[in-house]
Amino acid sequence: MKKIFFLLLMILIVGGCGGGQEESKDVQSTKHRNILTIGFDESFAPMGFRDENGEIVGFDVDLAKETAKRMGAEVEFRPIAWDKKEEEITSGNIDMIWNGLDIIDDYKEFMIFSKPYMDNRQILLVNAGNIHRIYSLSDLEGKVVATQAGSNAEAFINEHEDLKKSSAVFRTYHDLQEGFETLRKEHFYVLIIDEIAAHYEMNKHPGDFEIIEATVGPTTEFGIGFRKNDTELRDKVQKAFDSVVADGTAKQISMKWFQSDLIKLKKHY
Repeated sequence: MKKIFFLLLMILIVGGCGGGQEESKDVQSTKHRNILTIGFDESFAPMGFRDENGEIVGFDVDLAKETAKRMGAEVEFRPIAWDKKEEEITSGNIDMIWNGLDIIDDYKEFMIFSKPYMDNRQILLVNAGNIHRIYSLSDLEGKVVATQAGSNAEAFINEHEDLKKSSAVFRTYHDLQEGFETLRKEHFYVLIIDEIAAHYEMNKHPGDFEIIEATVGPTTEFGIGFRKNDTELRDKVQKAFDSVVADGTAKQISMKWFQSDLIKLKKHY
């Protein structure tokens, strides 16, 4: 009887462990379900954000919805802190990041990318009138400077200690809209930000800000980020996205948001 009881107990333990592994596998990949969970910064207009009605909208949101539809999949947008990208995607909390994501070497440590589909650069944004006379990076000396936590601009500043130390104060914020509002109140003098986001905010609130044509760091490219080993999902998404570009739908979406065709899909990863 003891032997029988022991055998039954081992079967239950092994069976229980196997079930837990299968559940974890399901969480880790959309290959086992028909939902694409997309991480995004809900304040990053016009790429992906919540409008005045609380609805999730944006350029990348429209591209992702159209791509998912062609895959026969549903899409779920999950807000994330932009400086927590690594934790969110490696844990399986999200399947991908599609929200103005720069393709840079730091991210390649924990993500693989789609083909680049848009160019991006960081610029200087100041209040209208530019009373602090900021025209280039050299003018940041002694100024109060801010950017978004986890952004390409923050990485650039952190890599250039002389630039960071020369500023009076260097701040980061988690919410893009908080950054705009704080700049309006002149709690800092200059905001380093994605050019696309700056133009969108200026179109919404004309007369509030000025863009200083000084590129901060190298011009980068936007791509869709996936877990390091999830090449199957990346390739499925890429195939569907290629068709969105090829038939002109992506151009229509770009015209809707930017009044210009900014799609520049590259041929290679």
